[in-house]
Amino acid sequence: MAKKATPLGDRILVKIIGDKEEKTSSGIIIPDSVKMENVSQGLVISTGDGIFTQNGTLIPMTVKIGDEVIFPPYTGTEVKLDGQEYVIMRESEALLVCK
Repeated sequence: MAKKATPLGDRILVKIIGDKEEKTSSGIIIPDSVKMENVSQGLVISTGDGIFTQNGTLIPMTVKIGDEVIFPPYTGTEVKLDGQEYVIMRESEALLVCK
């Protein structure tokens, strides 16, 4: 990414990880149209500083740059930066962090 993009507050910038070709144990390839879209997976590219409480205390982010996250499909806002597609979402929208 040519520009440095930093999300605000408790948001994270996620690059969607491409779908891997899935095969059954007998070698049959499962097409994308048949796969269930229960969750999506992405790589955290950038994070905000965190969120402030009402008394002004900063709650830092728990997700770090380089973490892989699992999140529901259609979560967040899709953006295009320097020709690459990303999703901006709140940290709380991620279901699972794979470190």
